Amino acid sequence: METTYNVDEKGYYGDFGGAYIPEMLYPNVEELRSKYLEITSEPGFVKEFNQLLKDYVGRPSPLYYAKRLSEKYQTKVYLKREDLNHTGAHKINNTIGQILVAQKLGKKRIIAETGAGQHGVATATVCALMGMECIVYMGEIDIKRQAPNVARMKMLGAEVRPALSGSKTLKDATNEAIRDWINNPTDTHYIIGSAIGPHPYPDMVTRFQSVISEEIKSQLQEKEGRSNPDYVIACIGGGSNAAGTYYHFLDEKEVGIIAVEAAGKGVDSGHSAATSKLGKDGIIHGCKTLLMQTDDGQITEPYSISAGLDYPGVGPMHAHLARTGRAEFYSVTDSDAMEAGLELSKLEGIIPAIETSHALSIFKQKSFKKDDVVVISLSGRGDKDLNTYIDYFNLA
Repeated sequence: METTYNVDEKGYYGDFGGAYIPEMLYPNVEELRSKYLEITSEPGFVKEFNQLLKDYVGRPSPLYYAKRLSEKYQTKVYLKREDLNHTGAHKINNTIGQILVAQKLGKKRIIAETGAGQHGVATATVCALMGMECIVYMGEIDIKRQAPNVARMKMLGAEVRPALSGSKTLKDATNEAIRDWINNPTDTHYIIGSAIGPHPYPDMVTRFQSVISEEIKSQLQEKEGRSNPDYVIACIGGGSNAAGTYYHFLDEKEVGIIAVEAAGKGVDSGHSAATSKLGKDGIIHGCKTLLMQTDDGQITEPYSISAGLDYPGVGPMHAHLARTGRAEFYSVTDSDAMEAGLELSKLEGIIPAIETSHALSIFKQKSFKKDDVVVISLSGRGDKDLNTYIDYFNLA
């Protein structure tokens, strides 16, 4: 589906995107770029991908009308339940697609980066499914705060390697994964977990995640008699769940697109990950995008209570949506996000991932009309964040 907000043939979304890579990675990235569309459109690939999404992941994920949340905020709130996927988040949609691509390219070894651990778990899961070697890079700080996901990865047969440099979080894990790929160019495929990285990764990840918005359209038709909501809302770190949630609505101008970022301790506190507000044009991990950086171009360390949102950049598609004004960007503090997560738990009996809690906090900043249909991507479940919730609210 070609749209004005989608990638062009050179891998750009407006001013953002491209492939800024070391020469040693050029063959890997070029091999992927020249073959990904052909591979993913083969009938055999499409059939296997869809079959696994149905029988292994459990798709379609439900579109749930949140009655009590709707009553409280006087609007129609639907939750797209990606938390009900196998492994507990949207990440599995992409890893299944990419492991099938890796097999078609004859790769034997898989590497990945992870922050919150959900992408690491999803990668380890598909490697176990397909019998492939799996190495996951994860910041040392994230390893400590996401211990349950680290244990899951190890149970699934993956090796978890700590990133010990920089802020020891997602950015540094990505750096380590890229170093590994440079050193193992022929037999290794790098499964990037977000809509970030050199072209074709942002587009490829978005296409695999676009099953989310595809399902929203058909499910809304059934529930509301129309396929377009008034608003689609998602949290944004690198932006894969958001990219998949927005994809089929990008050119539907009547659909409002809302992106919710992590303000951390406050946008201007020095402890934030609100890239759309704080970022300037820059290059990170192989693409040009909005990036939090100092005046002389040094990357600023991001901060969020959520391990999945403390990334200093944002995917190039989202940078384009921000610059063109197609999407509204909001920044939510740790405290507002945590309260919104607790509220959903008590109103609907659903404990969300802290990433998702940021999106749920939108009601503190924006009001909707009574008849508006508002769809929020419930990108992951809160099991992995229980220790953070316990410490924050003194639940022990």
